[in-house]
Amino acid sequence: MSSFSNEEENEVILDVRNLEVSFSTDNGIIKAVDNISFQIPRGKTLGIVGESGSGKSVTSLAIMRLIQEPVGKITSGEIWFDSPTLKRKINLAKATPQEMREIRGKDIAMVFQEPMSSLNPVYTCGNQVMEAILLHENVTKKEAYDKTIELFKKVRLPRPKKMFNSYPHEISGGQKQRVMISMALSCNPRLLIADEPTTALDVTVQAAILDLLQILHEDKDVSIIFITHDLGVIAEIADDVMVMYHGRMMEKDDVWNIFDNPQHPYTKGLLACRPRLDVQMRVLPVIDDFMEVTEDDSIIEKANHKYASVGEALLLNFVTEDEVEERNRELAQKPPILEVKKLKKYFPVRKGLFQKRPAPIKAVDDVSFQVYPGETIGLVGESGSGKTTLGRTIMRLIEPTGGSIIFENERINDFKGKSIRKLRRDMQIIFQDPYSSLNPRIPIGDAILEPMRLHGILANNRQRKDRVIELLETVSLKPEHYNRYPHEFSGGQRQRVVIARTLSLNPKFIICDESVSALDVSVQAQVLNLLNELKDKFNLTYVFISHDLSVVKFMSDRLIVMNQGKIVESDYADNIYDNPKEEYTKKLIEAIPKGTLEDIRKAQLRRRLGKEKKNNNSAT
Repeated sequence: MSSFSNEEENEVILDVRNLEVSFSTDNGIIKAVDNISFQIPRGKTLGIVGESGSGKSVTSLAIMRLIQEPVGKITSGEIWFDSPTLKRKINLAKATPQEMREIRGKDIAMVFQEPMSSLNPVYTCGNQVMEAILLHENVTKKEAYDKTIELFKKVRLPRPKKMFNSYPHEISGGQKQRVMISMALSCNPRLLIADEPTTALDVTVQAAILDLLQILHEDKDVSIIFITHDLGVIAEIADDVMVMYHGRMMEKDDVWNIFDNPQHPYTKGLLACRPRLDVQMRVLPVIDDFMEVTEDDSIIEKANHKYASVGEALLLNFVTEDEVEERNRELAQKPPILEVKKLKKYFPVRKGLFQKRPAPIKAVDDVSFQVYPGETIGLVGESGSGKTTLGRTIMRLIEPTGGSIIFENERINDFKGKSIRKLRRDMQIIFQDPYSSLNPRIPIGDAILEPMRLHGILANNRQRKDRVIELLETVSLKPEHYNRYPHEFSGGQRQRVVIARTLSLNPKFIICDESVSALDVSVQAQVLNLLNELKDKFNLTYVFISHDLSVVKFMSDRLIVMNQGKIVESDYADNIYDNPKEEYTKKLIEAIPKGTLEDIRKAQLRRRLGKEKKNNNSAT
């Protein structure tokens, strides 16, 4: 069933037929996109969802003809596009370079995932948007400038004239993404491709970008391909959804049917593994609970599946309120393992030669809290709220400006030399990017063994290697992975390697700093489950830092909400989500894409009313 009317179906602007894209590698030919077909009607949004490596981004690059030949190429299929510039339908798969130059930016525009790598650091934001307008439009520089300022206003950039003269490094991630959207819309494209445009953004910035795309979509009647791994985001913006896995289309339907009655086991797995806000889960379901891959690489529903449906997966993992209350009582009876008292971390601001010294940046400002053994404290807030600085200050990776850090009844502020090295055995941190945390020249087995050797754990390297293999198996890796290098693993596997290295010192307390934010939802579910299993097995205590509140709610016993270096709210996780007291907390919770049927119904109604209003305005 499709949500598109017959009239709209007749206005197909993009028709992809049996598309295949292949890449040449050292291990032979890899088919990144395998015989997919879909259509996009005028004024509609298609959401393409799938994990890393599913082929969703390669599909968009093929449409734009940005596949780097001869390593990658479109091996078969057709991509028919109704081009206003060329005034005819054209098969983009066979288009000449000159035809693609006329179409790119003018008829089809693209917003990439990482705006900083898409913007030129040596040109101002305004000049980069102006360049696109001057390239495709027959206008003067003054007219291009005026249009750029108007676009900056439309995408709600603050102080548009100042923003015009700002360089990319001088503005925030959300502002850079708005500049990219301005550039994409500068020539009134017929089709906008948005490739993971909100993945690295805070929930509040993400919500603003989604609202902006929806408003522009309704105002300009632009068709959108929205690519993401997050089904919650898809629910907010898409009319139809195409689910991809290993280059193939698993399922395509309207957004309501995908969420209400998913047919493919892979879709069921994706829906089930998202952390929920409305219920407390004991374990997150994972993809493998719903499907299996056969010898001929076909995907089928598991013969002995763990869960028959998404609803059953939630029901069997539901934690009752009585269980939550009992656990909270048990934790509060223990003496705290960590006490933070009036902690401050200020950063001085460099002054000019004849200027007065400006006030310092108060990254952490008079913060106090306690953490009990076996507990997980969730630390949430937007970028710049001070949560990462707080974590690193607790670890003594940066020196506090004031206050006290007390670990196991010892004030560790003044620890130096041997005292700090001993402390490192008990207090560890897992960073956001596992690749930058690992030395690319050292096999992962040696990377896990090295901390044990430095701290004198076990008698010799033979015993340490046995321990490394045991740890690899603990985090669901294999002994033969010992001699492999970081680049040979996926993002989720690298995070498991970092977790194994952290466990090698038998720590008591671990800070997880955005440790799953860069992972697909399915891999994220596996890592979150693993962290909880290890907490129970090794009696660990966590401070879990993230901007994703749904993830933090799943992991945490208590929550601390930070804003501008201060704690604005602190309570048990369920209390904060059910009854937030501060406006800032309410704003964070309201911004989370929930992906419920009620939210989808509201989004569809909002889109329909927006279109009706536009049509009525056009008629008058």
